[in-house]
Amino acid sequence: MAAPTVEVRTIDQIPENERHGRARDLFTIWFGSNIMVLTVVTGALSTTVYGLPLGWALLGILIGNLVGGIFMALHSAQGPQLGVPQMVQTRGQFGVYGSLLVVVLVIIMYAGYFASNLVLGGQSLHIVAPGVSVPLGIVIVGVVSVVATIFGYKLIHTYSKIMTVTAGLALLLAFCWILFVHGVPTDLFGRGTVSATGMLGTISAAALWQIAYAPYVSDYSRYMPKGTGSKPSFWATYGGCVLGSVLPMILGALTGAIVGGDDPVGGLAQLTPGISTVILIVLSLGVANTNAMNLYCGVLCVITVGQTLRRSWVPRAGGRAVVAVAVFAVALLLALAGKDNFLVVYQNFIALLLYVLTPWTAINLVDYYLVRHGEYDVMSFFRADGGVYGRFNGPAIIAYVVGIVVQVPFFSSDLYTGPVADLLGGVDVSWIVGLLITCPFYYLAAKRWSSRTQPLDPAAVPADATSNP
Repeated sequence: MAAPTVEVRTIDQIPENERHGRARDLFTIWFGSNIMVLTVVTGALSTTVYGLPLGWALLGILIGNLVGGIFMALHSAQGPQLGVPQMVQTRGQFGVYGSLLVVVLVIIMYAGYFASNLVLGGQSLHIVAPGVSVPLGIVIVGVVSVVATIFGYKLIHTYSKIMTVTAGLALLLAFCWILFVHGVPTDLFGRGTVSATGMLGTISAAALWQIAYAPYVSDYSRYMPKGTGSKPSFWATYGGCVLGSVLPMILGALTGAIVGGDDPVGGLAQLTPGISTVILIVLSLGVANTNAMNLYCGVLCVITVGQTLRRSWVPRAGGRAVVAVAVFAVALLLALAGKDNFLVVYQNFIALLLYVLTPWTAINLVDYYLVRHGEYDVMSFFRADGGVYGRFNGPAIIAYVVGIVVQVPFFSSDLYTGPVADLLGGVDVSWIVGLLITCPFYYLAAKRWSSRTQPLDPAAVPADATSNP
């Protein structure tokens, strides 16, 4: 395997002669990157925070991932076709300036997930090596992620291929150790209480895990040859991400059902005596891998915002490195501030994230597959006036606001519980409502606004009107 070189490009379209890779590479990047501590913790929510019996928890985890994975993988199929990062492509729905709100929200998402992973990585290193404090562990994991981000696309893909084998074997070893060496209590499947709130909470957490990848999944398929095809891209991504998420989430649910409490990382170490050091080290390396992906895409989003506001800014590898360090510094402060109350903060973060991502993914997918059928004028993404997509695209912006507003009565979290959610006993179905309303609303609005659904004729664009970085 050739040593990865530093990636030169950032948010510009990848030329055909620089495309490389096969669809199976999408399987390894999403399988290998999901086997980490945060995935285990997300699965543990089902039997700890939501208090479900293990059987029902496993069902909720499976349903959520299978459903959410569809949306995530549909975004991945856009990468080979357009060759640009997902948030640049969002200019095709919202307009060059209208997309800024969504991009900023996604940057906040990256920072939140990055900080969450830093906390868990630091905690894991502290358990393995008590001499390494949690704050120091957080910094170590973060530095590894920054280095991978600076090298960019190829190194991250290589890292994920290695983790597919390494983390996959560690996961199998952990299951075998818990089931056949440590042993499980005889009443394991009888613990917990079935509730609609717990079941929907588990399904929502698992679905969001997948949907949260939507704003950047095509960032890792944009170098694929255009001939890769939508179906191979979809299935390789779907299979890798769903399988790579379900397995560690099941491990987390199992750990929560046996040990309970609010420290699933410590619980996992307790259930794997003798090999816990190996397991936690591998899962910590998985954290660094996933955080490199989060940071890389967060940096592309920051560059997207900067290039929107200042067209003359043309960042390359050096610019990506500087932005990566700056984003890491912000996430580091968030991680250090929230490390002592992690599970509660993380649960509320998941809820808020779901509310703002649901309408965006609905608009993007409807626009790509039903309105434009994958045909975009990429040159317009980089025009100061947005080309055919304009500075602001009213239908998308209105649909996005509507998609958020219709969810409000169905919100259910520690921060706010809507009236409908209250009537349903705290059950949160807001993301389902958001999808069901936003999809047809945007489709009808976009079809009516016909001038925004036609691709731009390249011959109509003056040669000096573009500012492709």
